[in-house]
Amino acid sequence: MQRLIAHISRFVELTEEDREVILSIMQYQQVKKKEYLLRQEAVCNANYFILSGCFRRYYIDEKGTETTIQFAIDDWWITDYDSLERRQPSQYFIQAVETSEIAVLDKRVQEELFTKVPVLERYFRLVLQRAYAASMQRIRYIYEFTGEERYNHFSGLFPEFLQRIPQYMLASYLGFTPEFLSKIRAKKI
Repeated sequence: MQRLIAHISRFVELTEEDREVILSIMQYQQVKKKEYLLRQEAVCNANYFILSGCFRRYYIDEKGTETTIQFAIDDWWITDYDSLERRQPSQYFIQAVETSEIAVLDKRVQEELFTKVPVLERYFRLVLQRAYAASMQRIRYIYEFTGEERYNHFSGLFPEFLQRIPQYMLASYLGFTPEFLSKIRAKKI
């Protein structure tokens, strides 16, 4: 859980009392590979900080095709904010790509935590601003970059993902088929 405290401390200043409160409220959980934190049609009940491991958020369309829209690795958060905040059934699955360890911020105690440690509202605002900016950039890349350019850009920014994520998930995230990804990778060899 010290990874979480270190991450928060990169954005806001915490007192020793703040740290103790955070650690007393956050829950630790081990998650096995392929285990779900959230299933489509369930209501999301928590925000998850990845201490170690890798997760993906995806949906399945009417044709049965999986589309990955987010990956999260060590020191990243993952949740379905729409479901979490509106208390509506989720359109997404959140699944462990590898065996992982997470810190869980349950929705039921979130306001209590923000009241006891007010700087956390600033922390989450800063984290969400960065995540939003990255999402907007990703949308732009999908429209402006060719498939090969998207792959090259992604592999340059996140080389650690290439070894950790199955090819079909990466292809889905980048917006093309696993076969097309194989052709791109073959060019690199």
